[in-house]
Amino acid sequence: MKLLLDENLSHKLVSRLAAAFPDTAHVDAIGLRGKPDTAVWQYAADHGFVLVSKDDDFRQLSFLRGHPPKVVWLVIGNASTGAIADLLQQNQARIAAFAADPDDALLTLAPSAQDAL
Repeated sequence: MKLLLDENLSHKLVSRLAAAFPDTAHVDAIGLRGKPDTAVWQYAADHGFVLVSKDDDFRQLSFLRGHPPKVVWLVIGNASTGAIADLLQQNQARIAAFAADPDDALLTLAPSAQDAL
């Protein structure tokens, strides 16, 4: 499964997620930094990526357009790169099932109350 990380996420996540999500890319690496959300959306759709973002605009595009691409929306606030990596890795099976589901367009991930302790 290929993840495309939006610019609101650190490019350092690519290497941190390599074991769990080996085909992860960041918008910086493919020349999409600063491009409109619709350009990022189209690139993800055209190249088979699951788009990962904290940006509510992608959640809304998911409602309006459906998929592809599928969107993983992170509701994690101002979190460290490590916390975001942990959230994605802890939900690897959930993300894989979501990516394989022919109907689902949006997966919302948030840390559990237990993680906050």
